[in-house]
Amino acid sequence: MQQPPTTYTVNGRKVRELRMAAGLELAELAERAGISRRYLSHIENGTRNRMRPARYQRLRQALGAHEEELLAPPETDPPKEHPRAQREVPPIRPPQAAG
Repeated sequence: MQQPPTTYTVNGRKVRELRMAAGLELAELAERAGISRRYLSHIENGTRNRMRPARYQRLRQALGAHEEELLAPPETDPPKEHPRAQREVPPIRPPQAAG
């Protein structure tokens, strides 16, 4: 027997597309799905792309989406780097003496 996934990788663009087509504001859909407006915003803009099964099901039902309609294709949506992720910083060079 196959276990359900621990998280779903969600296509935020598709979520936004369906929300707008339904004429829903971000806060309205978030309330219907039982999630915060901020969390939904992060899903739509790609800052977050993983959802636990219960949240995914509530969002899917609130949008009237099919079972896999909101899922991201695994090969086309690699995880995005968090905006605050550490980046390699070049070393600071001491000032040169005037000569």
